[in-house]
Amino acid sequence: MDLFEQVSEDIKNAMKAKDKVALDTLRNIKKFFLEAKTAPGTNDTLTDADALKIMQKLVKQGKDSATIYLQQSRQDLADVELEQVKVIEKYLPQQMSAEELEKEVKAIIAQVGAVGPKDMGKVMGVASKALAGRAEGRMISETVKRLLN
Repeated sequence: MDLFEQVSEDIKNAMKAKDKVALDTLRNIKKFFLEAKTAPGTNDTLTDADALKIMQKLVKQGKDSATIYLQQSRQDLADVELEQVKVIEKYLPQQMSAEELEKEVKAIIAQVGAVGPKDMGKVMGVASKALAGRAEGRMISETVKRLLN
């Protein structure tokens, strides 16, 4: 069962359980999936990799929104965003710990043969592809920058 079908099935389960947060979140995810599926040039298909990218984007947007709400002293709105993020994160692969990320980035730096900050672009290109879905781009970037300096 691919992610699109899994989300559709979980929408039914959320309706039965009367879980409003999960239902709203899953319907929103499905809306983005349908938009991606019907976009020109996609041949009415959505791969799990593309679905994961959409979900990662939604998690990032939710966390960013929660941060803004907290800065504006709107804890109620931040809580709603963070609850939705938790629902989405159930579908994402387990995120790497900082230690695991550093180990992977060190291996990539050795593989690429990077020696200093000027090689950051080469390392980031390989690291972004290799670690996609398992670590946030910002975390990868910070780790690469720290290790190359």
